[in-house]
Amino acid sequence: MGLLSRWRDRRARRGVPPLEIDSPGLAVVVEAFDVAEADSAALARSPRWRADEPAVLRHHLELPPDQVERARELLTPDGWVLRREDRWHALRVQRLDALRCAQERARMASLAQRLGGDWIGWDALQVTHRQPDNIWVTSHPDPPEDRADEHADDQDPGVQPPPRGA
Repeated sequence: MGLLSRWRDRRARRGVPPLEIDSPGLAVVVEAFDVAEADSAALARSPRWRADEPAVLRHHLELPPDQVERARELLTPDGWVLRREDRWHALRVQRLDALRCAQERARMASLAQRLGGDWIGWDALQVTHRQPDNIWVTSHPDPPEDRADEHADDQDPGVQPPPRGA
């Protein structure tokens, strides 16, 4: 990414709060819980994942209770937050691509195994954007043929319609 692209990206995102692991509106956009599936395949099959936006990468872990603090010590320096919900989750905001997901999967699986636990899978969350409706429905009392010249005065004076009968 060049300097100009980074500058444009920063200007375009002014006023938009940075993504955080607790940002409102987060929803799962891609998930990978099948050990045999490549991370690139998981990303490719997700129609909701937006590659140009950061995501919260969330790894699901089973950890022995006596190893939780050790896991936290190992993960925190790299920006990971370890939380307990239905199971342990390691969370971090980052941009996703197949290589990064594969690297982090290997790291989390290794960490869980060394601590006597298990890596379950990962998912990614992004803020969902409600798409505006692109259908505009109106009702008008007159049939369309009666409204043909209704907006004739609204046209650009430099654009003239072709003469009738031509």
